[in-house]
Amino acid sequence: MTITETSGVNTSAAPIPRIASIDILRALTMLLMIFVNDFWTLKDIPAWLGHAEHGVDGIGLADVVFPAFLFIVGLSLPFAIDNRRKKGATGWQLVRHVVLRSLALLIMGVFLVNGETYNAEATGMARVYWYPLCCISFILIWNDYSTSMNKYLVITARMIGIIALVVLGIIYRGGEGESIRHFAPQWWGILGLIGWAYLVSGLITVFAKNNFYAIAGGWAFFCVLSMMSKAGYIPNEGIISAIPGAIRGGTLTGLTMGGVLTSLIFQFYSKRRDNTGLTLVLLTFSGVLIGLSSITRPFWGLAKLGATPAWLFLCSAFTIMAFILIYWVADVKGKAKWFDLVKPAGTATLLCYLIPYFAYAFTRILNIHLPEILLTGGIGLLKSVLFALLCAVITGLLIRLGIKLKI
Repeated sequence: MTITETSGVNTSAAPIPRIASIDILRALTMLLMIFVNDFWTLKDIPAWLGHAEHGVDGIGLADVVFPAFLFIVGLSLPFAIDNRRKKGATGWQLVRHVVLRSLALLIMGVFLVNGETYNAEATGMARVYWYPLCCISFILIWNDYSTSMNKYLVITARMIGIIALVVLGIIYRGGEGESIRHFAPQWWGILGLIGWAYLVSGLITVFAKNNFYAIAGGWAFFCVLSMMSKAGYIPNEGIISAIPGAIRGGTLTGLTMGGVLTSLIFQFYSKRRDNTGLTLVLLTFSGVLIGLSSITRPFWGLAKLGATPAWLFLCSAFTIMAFILIYWVADVKGKAKWFDLVKPAGTATLLCYLIPYFAYAFTRILNIHLPEILLTGGIGLLKSVLFALLCAVITGLLIRLGIKLKI
């Protein structure tokens, strides 16, 4: 299939309406991610809420969040690409958009992950400033500036952000003792892994042009690749090693492609207003995925850290079932307003993801320490829930101030 250019931009084409359930599912997943990422501040909480340790055959609540987010990235892809096509975007413009968006995620992921091994003394800057400066730079570069804003001011803001990142990358030093190292990709970070999966899934979606069999074939390919990788059939040396592990392993892209496939199924039945058929088909798909998880688990286990096929299949099934439930509540029954409080986390998700980095730095700079009772057990978990909700509220306030990342 080839990409062809079209002339002109059809600005009169009505955009495809947003599906409330997808935004809500994305919002709830982001808040769940913030919630579980806050566990490092707590103690005496149930082990099943956190990540399963490396080598354990099993998963905790925290282990289903990242795959759900990858799946939702795929769920949104056909809608986003179709919207750009309706506005007159050419094939090459869509490819460029996918590539540039992936690059932005990779850049942000690498800067954030380098903060994990940051050495303040070797860098010459207190650790507490690394994440806020990185995040402010991200916002300056990728903010969705108002069209009424002076273009030279916008260019200046973006240049300041770019220069700041370059300087941070140059002065950065990480590691300890004799293992001090310069700024470099380490494991790409959460955003970087999403970027690689988005790159492949986005390009497949662009070229497939909503062809169900092409998308289904792409999903099946990465599911098989996941199994082949775990079986040791995919070499980690030679030319193939040049392919990032996030792609070569198959699992992460398989999650995102599963979302794309589910989105096409959703579009097919929703256009016919056949909610019963949609529900039955997606529940059947979930059942098949659970079966595949059960079949593959004895071979490679069920583990996030191992990115096993069983984890891919089971978490895909969980996300589909959550989507069905939210779709019936929000879209079919018209109760989307129930989720208005968390809505900003679904429409400005990347900005919401960055809020905790500011919050943790703020508390350290001001030397704020919560009472131990607020960091322990059930009360501590409630604190983390409220913290996640606060991040959504702050995101909403920032949107009103004209701050919203767009990549």
